[in-house]
Amino acid sequence: MQLRIATPDDAEAIAAIYSPVVTDTAISFELEPPTADEMRRRLVATLRRFPWLVSLDDASQVSGYAYAGAHRERPAYQWSVDTTVYVHAASRGRGIGRGLYDALLGELTKLGYAQAFAGIALPNPASVALHEAVGFRHIGVYQKVGFKLGEWRDVGWWQRALGSCASDPVEPSAFDATGRLQE
Repeated sequence: MQLRIATPDDAEAIAAIYSPVVTDTAISFELEPPTADEMRRRLVATLRRFPWLVSLDDASQVSGYAYAGAHRERPAYQWSVDTTVYVHAASRGRGIGRGLYDALLGELTKLGYAQAFAGIALPNPASVALHEAVGFRHIGVYQKVGFKLGEWRDVGWWQRALGSCASDPVEPSAFDATGRLQE
């Protein structure tokens, strides 16, 4: 599996991976799939501060992606991030999600983040298994927090420590999207 930093040119492939998740499942709480242009806007905005990575299959096509974003906006939260990973339906079960997460969490640690969080719409045993395999631990559930596909949905929350929680932490660095992904 090859990993690299996402570029705006990946927006169409990323939107294609995400679209059926939005339309056919309760995994995403979006109701309409974002267009490629919207996904490009999100990708560019994310890369100003956080990593967004893609995996490539043997034909050099995007097979999955993972990214991070601010956990909350208030300054005291600046050492915490929310994480997301999606893998193309035809590529699931091949270790792509784990490879993306290992690389993403490594980059976040290097940047100086202390905690990573992941919200998982329940039930989703595959996502729970992936998150726990890369070191996240379950910390709670928002019950009936979203309504999608005719039902109220719960979201479980998982947390993983990335770095030390120093008593005088240094502000995390912004991700350098021009840099090379370090394996």
